[in-house]
Amino acid sequence: MSSNFKEKDNKIKKIMILFFFILFLLIILLISIFDTMKDYRRLPSLETSKKELAVRGDIVSSDNFKISTSKKIYKASIDTRHLDENKKELFIRLFSIYSNIPYKKIEKKLDDALRNSPGNLVLSYNIDSKTAKNLKELGFKLRRLDVFKARKVPGGKILRGLSINESGEKRVYSYENTLTPVVGYITKYETKNDKTRVKGIKGLEKKYDDLLNDSKDGILSGNRDVLSYISFNRNSTIKQRIDGANIVLNIPLKLQKNNEMILDIYKKKLEAKEIIVSVMDSKTGKVLSLASSNRFNPEKIYQKDIPSLNVNAIEYQFEPGSVIKPIAIALVLDKNRIKRNELLFAYNTKGKANSKGEFPRGRYKLGRFTIKDDHRFKKHYLTLDDILIFSSNIGTLQFAQRLSGPEFFEGMKRFGFTRKTGIDLPYEKKGEMPKVWQFAANDKKGEDNVYKATVSYGQGMTATFMQVLKAYSAFNNNGVAVTPKIVSYLEMDGNKYKEDKIKDEKIITEKTAKEIKRLLIKTVDKGTGREAQIPGLEIGGKTGTAQIARGGKYLKEYISSFFGFVNDGENSYTIGVTVIDPVSTGKHWYYHYASWSAVPVFKEIINNLVRLNYLTPKNDIISDKK
Repeated sequence: MSSNFKEKDNKIKKIMILFFFILFLLIILLISIFDTMKDYRRLPSLETSKKELAVRGDIVSSDNFKISTSKKIYKASIDTRHLDENKKELFIRLFSIYSNIPYKKIEKKLDDALRNSPGNLVLSYNIDSKTAKNLKELGFKLRRLDVFKARKVPGGKILRGLSINESGEKRVYSYENTLTPVVGYITKYETKNDKTRVKGIKGLEKKYDDLLNDSKDGILSGNRDVLSYISFNRNSTIKQRIDGANIVLNIPLKLQKNNEMILDIYKKKLEAKEIIVSVMDSKTGKVLSLASSNRFNPEKIYQKDIPSLNVNAIEYQFEPGSVIKPIAIALVLDKNRIKRNELLFAYNTKGKANSKGEFPRGRYKLGRFTIKDDHRFKKHYLTLDDILIFSSNIGTLQFAQRLSGPEFFEGMKRFGFTRKTGIDLPYEKKGEMPKVWQFAANDKKGEDNVYKATVSYGQGMTATFMQVLKAYSAFNNNGVAVTPKIVSYLEMDGNKYKEDKIKDEKIITEKTAKEIKRLLIKTVDKGTGREAQIPGLEIGGKTGTAQIARGGKYLKEYISSFFGFVNDGENSYTIGVTVIDPVSTGKHWYYHYASWSAVPVFKEIINNLVRLNYLTPKNDIISDKK
């Protein structure tokens, strides 16, 4: 009886143990299920978003060519831990073909990563949009070829293949060195979210940097479909990207390139350091061309390009020489201090006339200085026409003495010297001039002033090329000097915006402007600018040849200029040419004179305007040859 009871008791104990064990397992299972339901299980989100990178705006010529533009660049990357070692060579070969990156370069980069730090590897940061599209297609093919394999991670497995993502933007200059240094150049920088961006350093790129970079990235967000594409509905978010402002210029590409070709030819012929040219509409100030013989490719700047990075039309200050004479004489004319048919003594009576009947060059004593003329006259008394047409220093300085120091100083400032022109470029210099008290010395005594004398013929002061060009616009615009403008308008989000018009300044009377204009036309007809003549066009201008001063001394180096205008009855342009340090020794020593260097370039620029239909010679336009 006791034996049966014990046996029965043991069976009950075993059943109870088994029951509790099963119950324990069930509780563990339930807890596990409950925890799994509560825990984040790395399930793919049902919603997704994508940013579309906005880029910097374009710089566009007036004839609609993109001088400077930005393109998106992409980066290609892989996780080396997912790459099947047995298919590494296949991957390298295919990636090299699709990306056009050398096989050896990819192989080295991949081997170094596998050996030193397996994980995420960027194969290239600089992939264009077309290549990026092809590489995305390659990414799908590589998955089908099992080039990449899945890896176990907590909560499951992941598979990472070839990834192509926007990495930033690249600045492209399609016409390489065209319009440099005016267009300027950029530098790259990395944003907080590791995107490559650019900012302007010089030229138009710098001046309009904020507007060019005023962009907003686009955003696409919505539900994800089974293929991981965004499925759009009324709850989706679509914000289109807004690129930076486009800067549209007054400069047409064809005219600019043709002018640059002319400068390249003459720089070689004249052996000059640099030649600068500009064509500006005399009525509106629109700059149709601003060209230099010293240019560079903004995408590939080398050590040798450093001297060419500055816009010397506004940054290089020099003694302008005789191109200042019409300005000094205009100031005296404007005060009605030159009498009609007045004669001035040429100070050329010391010595006999030569076989041509020309007397020795004039010599004028001013204190401890002796001022000389370059031209030999056949007479001892000079008219206003003689003085300007044949560029007499002595005649010009005598006129300048008729102005008080403050009158002369304020007049030169009114013409724009020691002031910025207002051109839309950064880093513009202002030049230098003696102080008003220096010009006023000896006023009360009625004696000659050396500062007025030297500045009246363009020495003892400095100016920029653009200051002189702006000043000369007054002679072709009834006494009104226009502000030079390179940019026509801004284009932002499909709308066009013009900058507020700067009020042009009337600096001399219409009567004075017409008189100087007549004299400049006569200078081209009979004086130092004869080589600039073109039948059927009204052309006027003034030569200037000045020595380069450095360290308080004049060097045997020269700056030759010709500033003037051309009209065809409908169009009117102010044009400037400056040749820096042309050859002045040897067989062609005479090239340093403006009549042999700047004037021929001036004429070629006008011929270019005719060829491209900016000017039309007329039979009824006859220059004043009286």
